[in-house]
Amino acid sequence: MQQIFLESHNLKNKYSGFGQFNYHLIKALASQDPKDLKITLNVNKPLLWKEEFGAIFEYNKYRSITRHKPFRIKKKYDLWHCLNQNIKIEPFYDIPYLLTVHDIHFVTEGSPGIQEKLKVIFREKLHRAHAIVYISEFTKKDTNTHFEVPDVPQYVIRNGNTIIDVSIAENYQPEVVPKTPYLFSIGDFSERKNFISLVEMLRFLPEYNLVLSGNNTTPYGDDLRSKVEQFGIKNRVLLTGKVENLQKQYYLQNCEAFVFPSLREGFGMPPIEAMRFGKPIFISNNTSLPEIGGEHSFYWDHYESQYMAEVLKNGMTTYKNNPKFYEDWYIARADTFSWESTAKQYLDVYKSILS
Repeated sequence: MQQIFLESHNLKNKYSGFGQFNYHLIKALASQDPKDLKITLNVNKPLLWKEEFGAIFEYNKYRSITRHKPFRIKKKYDLWHCLNQNIKIEPFYDIPYLLTVHDIHFVTEGSPGIQEKLKVIFREKLHRAHAIVYISEFTKKDTNTHFEVPDVPQYVIRNGNTIIDVSIAENYQPEVVPKTPYLFSIGDFSERKNFISLVEMLRFLPEYNLVLSGNNTTPYGDDLRSKVEQFGIKNRVLLTGKVENLQKQYYLQNCEAFVFPSLREGFGMPPIEAMRFGKPIFISNNTSLPEIGGEHSFYWDHYESQYMAEVLKNGMTTYKNNPKFYEDWYIARADTFSWESTAKQYLDVYKSILS
């Protein structure tokens, strides 16, 4: 039986972007019951994850020391799958290697020194790879634009939608209950997510409040709070911090619209999650987001605050004039992003490399 190693230690941060990718891909792989493959997960708490996923997988305990070359994992697996481009855990030997690339934000973010360091690491991964999977057409194009990609098979396999069941108990409320009506967004508080543009837009939308979820204990989060204070809208902007799935679903179910002015996305899962609730989607017209949002989402071409407010007002009018059409379209669009399909495509790639 052929053995595959999934470098999946990002499961330790289950609700991060990479953690969610790891979790839902592995859960979907388990549902496919690949009896002809022995798949090993590299995880920080093997017993915990064995309870979650069962005996269908083998489990290797993640150790941070294996990031260093002399202590790399020496078992010669038939295939090593590196689940994202930032992972520092690599195999000791030159064995068949699949790389999943989510994004290459590092080519424009951070100091020039950090950018160059990350480019060197990424080039090494590219040239180690026997095949490469990208999570969007944009990421594939972006990678091939900025790097010399080796002559190996390249695939685009889109992520699935993480929210299938949208039912919430009628009496459920999160600890932080926003005033309605409100706009909602979620993500780490960083310049790339561009949340400050939403705060600036809110000055021209007195009828709405704003709820932002995600890690806000960052310098960008501090800058955002300063803007809120400056504009005197503290009672209209609610920062929930990190949220788990049920809390997120509550905010998605009860918001007026989902707003996502990101400057750069390798894929963009939050808009798909919002679509599952039939909500109007307002997103940036850049990188992978048009690929995700499709023809009936509403797009910002730039981030001048009055312009953003006008796009939102006009979009909400359009949505409310034909809500059944838009709700049905958004839900159907979300359903096209399936983790079951994603897992099947990965298994096909595994078998192609192994053959």
